[in-house]
Amino acid sequence: MKCFLISDNADTLMGMRLAGIDGVLVLKPEDVISALDKAAADNNTAVIFVTKKLTDMCRDEISERKLTLRRPLIVEIPDRHGDSHISETLSRYVSDAVGMKI
Repeated sequence: MKCFLISDNADTLMGMRLAGIDGVLVLKPEDVISALDKAAADNNTAVIFVTKKLTDMCRDEISERKLTLRRPLIVEIPDRHGDSHISETLSRYVSDAVGMKI
């Protein structure tokens, strides 16, 4: 099983490639959805990482795939331009995952 990155930022893509995670650089909403569908169609892909900016750009389409696809796991990640409010971000991630506010 492998991971795949869909990024709007070349630095994020390069960093993940150094960690052994392949990916693609996209800037338009239709390219995000195309890359997501292509990565999801690969039976070897277990996790797809999508940068926050792209997730915000295609929130409805990505949410639909998260709810309907059995695999892969689609995970939003911050990129290097992400906010610095890490405790708020972690609280939101936990709240979204567990369904209750901490």
